Amino acid sequence: MKLLFLTDNFPPEVNAPATRTYEHCREWVKQGVEVTVITCVPNFPKGKVFDGYKNKIFQKEIIDGIKVIRVWTYITANEGFLKRILDYLSFMISSFIAGLFVKTDVIIATSPQFFTAISGRWLSFWKRKKWIMEVRDLWPESIKAVGAMKTNPAIRFFELLENRMYKSANKIIVVTDSFKEVLIKKNNIDSSKISIIKNGVNTSLFQPIQKDVHLIQDLGLHEKFIIGYIGTHGMAHGLDFILECAKDISDKDIHFLFLGEGAKKQELLTQKENLKLDNITMLASVTKEEVAKYISIIDIGLVNLKKSDTFKSVLPSKIFELCGMHKPILLGVEGEAKKLVDEYQVGLTFEPENKKDFLEKIKLSKKLKITSDNFNRLITDFDRIKLSKKMLEFVKQ
Repeated sequence: MKLLFLTDNFPPEVNAPATRTYEHCREWVKQGVEVTVITCVPNFPKGKVFDGYKNKIFQKEIIDGIKVIRVWTYITANEGFLKRILDYLSFMISSFIAGLFVKTDVIIATSPQFFTAISGRWLSFWKRKKWIMEVRDLWPESIKAVGAMKTNPAIRFFELLENRMYKSANKIIVVTDSFKEVLIKKNNIDSSKISIIKNGVNTSLFQPIQKDVHLIQDLGLHEKFIIGYIGTHGMAHGLDFILECAKDISDKDIHFLFLGEGAKKQELLTQKENLKLDNITMLASVTKEEVAKYISIIDIGLVNLKKSDTFKSVLPSKIFELCGMHKPILLGVEGEAKKLVDEYQVGLTFEPENKKDFLEKIKLSKKLKITSDNFNRLITDFDRIKLSKKMLEFVKQ
């Protein structure tokens, strides 16, 4: 079987979309599938090409048996709506042109920005092959949720395009139960062509290990209770709220560790300086392999999003990475994510953007004890290898 996968994020980028796609494709190669990924040169989230790469029209490489084709795109930082649209449009066109020359039996195109899906749809038409749309985010709904844009003619046009992609796809893969419900009720999509493949745990990379004592000492955080946020510092993540709360924490033992980049990173650094916060350390992003080292030193992992009904349907991948390393969760997300954390009893939850609730849960977190059985039950149910096999079975049907 030959499979063509379109995605604008792929390793060595370390965000959730890149990781999910890579880990699935790697397992499919092991199953005997010939996988070709069309992507752009790695540049997320700073909009700067990674060392060792050039933004050329066309280049190839092999990563763990996956044939990777990188195409030219207009590169910009993960900020500014119009510039990002140009980025998305350029990938749509470049990936379509490159895809015309790839032999395949099926095409998968992954969101959240559905211009990638448009490329998949075009290739499906010209190559007379079935195409599958993977929906990792309800876009453009999430744009409105973070306040980047309000409902206007452009958003309504995007929503029309979104619905056309759902209708034209032969199959749809979503990452949460809520996404499937929305597609059925709001978009009137036949439930039989939708499969739910949730995010999961890479147990070879994220597993319980001893705290990296040298790293703790290097950061000057010995004898601190470390609350760690590791991931994108974007508009959706509401980290400005966390900084506002941090100035009201009098317990000198509590320290926040932020690791990552994103559209809001500079604003957060400025906010930290203005508030004169000495209980927050903010570091640049690291490789996926190094992430585990930083997770090892935290006492509880923070997973936070802005308060929005849209985010009640999401299931952040951070939850699974933290649980893989047996780290309790401090969750500021409602809906499906809260249900998961409560069901498996792997952490504490607070109402997003509710300072009183957050500060109360911070106090409770120092006494929180989670058994290994709770983490192991979640890890078993959301093992990435098992989920990748389930997805491949659905693709082959």
